[in-house]
Amino acid sequence: MAENDKTQSDIQGEGNYDAGRRFQKEEREFVKTGDVEGKAREAEEALDGPEAEELERARRETGERGAMP
Repeated sequence: MAENDKTQSDIQGEGNYDAGRRFQKEEREFVKTGDVEGKAREAEEALDGPEAEELERARRETGERGAMP
């Protein structure tokens, strides 16, 4: 396919636009109909449970990568 034959949905520069739209749609749907409070409780229990150390390590690692200079 020639470069100028690409449609708008084929653009995948800084990110995958199609995946981004799907994620946003599914996230909005979950907030409207999902068990947000239940998932928040699950997360809180995980932070207090056996996986707490692993979750804290992951939080630190991702926080460091996402920090602004």
